[in-house]
Amino acid sequence: MTPQLNATRLRLAYDGRVVVDDLDLSVPAGRISVIIGANACGKSTLLRALARLLVPRGGAVHLDGRSIHTMPTRQVAQYLGILPQSPVAPEGLTVADLVHQGRAPHQTWWRQWSAADQQEVNRALAATGMLEHADRPLDQLSGGQRQRAWIAMAVAQGTPILLLDEPTTYLDLAHQIDVLDLVVDLNRQERRTVVMVLHDLNQACRYADHVVVMKAGQIVAEGVPAGIVTAELVQDVFGLRCTVTADPISGTPLIVPIGRHHDGQAGWPVRPAQPDPGTAGAAARGT
Repeated sequence: MTPQLNATRLRLAYDGRVVVDDLDLSVPAGRISVIIGANACGKSTLLRALARLLVPRGGAVHLDGRSIHTMPTRQVAQYLGILPQSPVAPEGLTVADLVHQGRAPHQTWWRQWSAADQQEVNRALAATGMLEHADRPLDQLSGGQRQRAWIAMAVAQGTPILLLDEPTTYLDLAHQIDVLDLVVDLNRQERRTVVMVLHDLNQACRYADHVVVMKAGQIVAEGVPAGIVTAELVQDVFGLRCTVTADPISGTPLIVPIGRHHDGQAGWPVRPAQPDPGTAGAAARGT
């Protein structure tokens, strides 16, 4: 059974400054949850607390009813895999070396590297499409390949829960979709619970089963994207005027921003449609 991860009355702070206060969250097991919100709203801070990388000032994070701060570190690492923002590896480290690190929580002085560990590494490399790059140094890979290598390490860790902090940062659009499709594969094929922080609202709506919307350290809405994402919510949380329609590919909410250059307000006229070059040329010739 997939373990349950939840936070109760969570209070998080940096240097005395409270970032998240009195927050409750129950992560849907076996689903993909995406946390969204404006910059500095507490998204990454919340994820760090769920991963036990940040000690709460109040409240607690529970894993199957147990406070993760009372559990041994090795045991937590067998349940939770975390991919932080912009991870850095030592120079010259190969993909295989990195993915091997994912098995560290399963090693003890009496249980060293085994055939089962190697099988898990190979499976993670294959699942992420990195098997053919196993012997390549990370610093010789493209951004998308490096991100896949880091995800492969998290997969090799064998945890039922994956926490990903902005896994598409610095990637071009094609690689962003590639990484997000990989996350869906891991969820559907292995029933892993996934919690991601994303900046792109349309990607969040397309890939999430459950969206958590944060504002000023609080959860202001959560649920199925189609049930909660509205123009009013986007205006309130992001200060962005928009219209929300159906994504023609996925049917999920599609946010179309309205900038002041495109709405005819604030003294800025709507740009007139440009004539078709062929039509304009014909008109000039009187044909």
